[in-house]
Amino acid sequence: MGKSYERIDGRLREFIERQPLFFVATAPLSGNGHVNLSPKGRSSSLVVLDELTVAYLDFGGSHAETIAHLRENGRITVMWCAFEGPPTIVRVHGTGEVVLRDDPRWAGLVPRFAEADAPGVRAIIVVNARRITDTCGYAVPFMDYREDRDLHAQYFGRKSDEEFAHYCETKEFNGTSIDGLPALPLPLPPRTA
Repeated sequence: MGKSYERIDGRLREFIERQPLFFVATAPLSGNGHVNLSPKGRSSSLVVLDELTVAYLDFGGSHAETIAHLRENGRITVMWCAFEGPPTIVRVHGTGEVVLRDDPRWAGLVPRFAEADAPGVRAIIVVNARRITDTCGYAVPFMDYREDRDLHAQYFGRKSDEEFAHYCETKEFNGTSIDGLPALPLPLPPRTA
């Protein structure tokens, strides 16, 4: 059954890096605020930076709840489920930080994502693990992975950086969350690298 780990290495790291899908959960401090749970995909968009740190690309969309919650309180959980092979669920509970496109750390982080870096990246989310666990995935169904959807990449791939920034500004819940928290700084910072 469930176990806690001191670090992300060996079998855990291999498991995380093999998964084509992961989930991110955040919440505001307010008890009346909305909990956010987002599925994330796109090959190579998540990397294990070291034994206590994972990071993923935050792509453009109609909301920026994760960014808002991290800016307010930093709490985040990332979860991976095995849809094939042994039944496993891995969670990293920790603190998250938003690295925006004009942050000095951007240039050092974005090359770690190689082929996943593409038009439509708003930020990089860096998660520092405080608790790392696995549990059985006995109730998680078997599902077959076919391929990534390419709709997001195609849609944003047709936009210049200026058009992407305009897109972000026109979405109601990019600058502020659905609970009114500051989210993505607008205008969107230009890429530094």
